[in-house]
Amino acid sequence: MISGNLKSILLHLRLPFSLFLLPVFLFALSQSPLVNNYKAILVFLILHLFIYPASNAYNSYFDKDEASIALLKNPPKVNKSLFITSNILEWGGVLLSLLVSLEFAFAMIIYNSFSKAYSHPKIRIKKHPVLSFLVIFIFQGFFIFYACYNGISSYTYQLNMDVIVAGMICSCLIGASYPLTQIYQHEEDNRRGDITLSILLGIKGSFIFSALVFITGFVLLYNYWLMHSQLFKFYVFILFALPMLFYFSWWFYQCIKDEKQASYKNTMRMTLLSASLMLFYFGWLWLFA
Repeated sequence: MISGNLKSILLHLRLPFSLFLLPVFLFALSQSPLVNNYKAILVFLILHLFIYPASNAYNSYFDKDEASIALLKNPPKVNKSLFITSNILEWGGVLLSLLVSLEFAFAMIIYNSFSKAYSHPKIRIKKHPVLSFLVIFIFQGFFIFYACYNGISSYTYQLNMDVIVAGMICSCLIGASYPLTQIYQHEEDNRRGDITLSILLGIKGSFIFSALVFITGFVLLYNYWLMHSQLFKFYVFILFALPMLFYFSWWFYQCIKDEKQASYKNTMRMTLLSASLMLFYFGWLWLFA
């Protein structure tokens, strides 16, 4: 019984899914002018082993999904132990954040608060399509980028055009995938009364919206590397993005012919492919560029 409960908790933490947000950290790491290695390791561990898994668990606890969710085709039933685990990880992450800086700890509290508001039934930002998109767009992208950018540095940096553009790139890349991660959950979300962005847009509209947000990020990335006189890094991004764009186009075409192609299986293929390619690109930026 205990081992089964532990397995259920570990599955709902969705640790591999946390790695899909790693490109934001890697981008901040590659662009920070003066990295403190000790703080960089701490920020990585705090986000990907505490804050993100806590958010996943909290979301799972209140959603109580019966159908497939991200990386869990058959999610196990949730119980109070998942809620307790979520809170332990959340506040464990906040306490560890104090070793980085007071500002970073405060940023994690803000992130956690919006993450809870996203899922909690009394507020449930998730059921408001535009507001839920903006919360994910801002906080998983720009906000986390800026928190990482300052957290891993030996000094605190003020907002400038470079940081704003880089943060918006992160927001666009995450925002582009957001409605596509909901596209197979229309029935489940409708049952709970959650009018998600994907439901509002419809299947075809979800693809078009994602394409427009991605193009915005694409243009911002071009301008970012142009400002730095490093356009070759933009061309490398194109090479990494091509397989993702080919699959996106093929999947969109399939969904136009048959809406049943907007399935969990195809969504996970898109998610894994795009996340892996972005991970490779931003990892390349950090390691080699």
